[in-house]
Amino acid sequence: MFVDALLAYLHFLSIFFLAWFLCRQWLLLKAGAPALDVEKLPRVDLGYFASAGAVLLTGLGRLFLGPKPLVFYTHNPAFQALIGLFVLVGLLSIVPTMSYQRWRRYRRDDAAFEVPPGEWKWARALVGAE
Repeated sequence: MFVDALLAYLHFLSIFFLAWFLCRQWLLLKAGAPALDVEKLPRVDLGYFASAGAVLLTGLGRLFLGPKPLVFYTHNPAFQALIGLFVLVGLLSIVPTMSYQRWRRYRRDDAAFEVPPGEWKWARALVGAE
């Protein structure tokens, strides 16, 4: 009982951190292409990745160590949809992550580098979709 409650609290806490990091990315991208902080974006994205890992690990802990049997979750369509959406959002986040790394590398090579507006709009749209 204690383990289940602990895993539930940790799972929900990691979900809140995931949402916070995603909102932080959105706010950083809202500044516009010329004013982007390309040093901060990859750090926030790393926090997003770490919190997504925490959501996954605590969710697996609840799945295998929780009081309900595994079959309760695996045959539940809502659980299957939740896992599908989690994977979809994870796949959507790949493109912005690669863009942030590339922008930071270009800015370190050339201090006058500005993020192309088209790439900025695309990254912002994907973060908004997440």
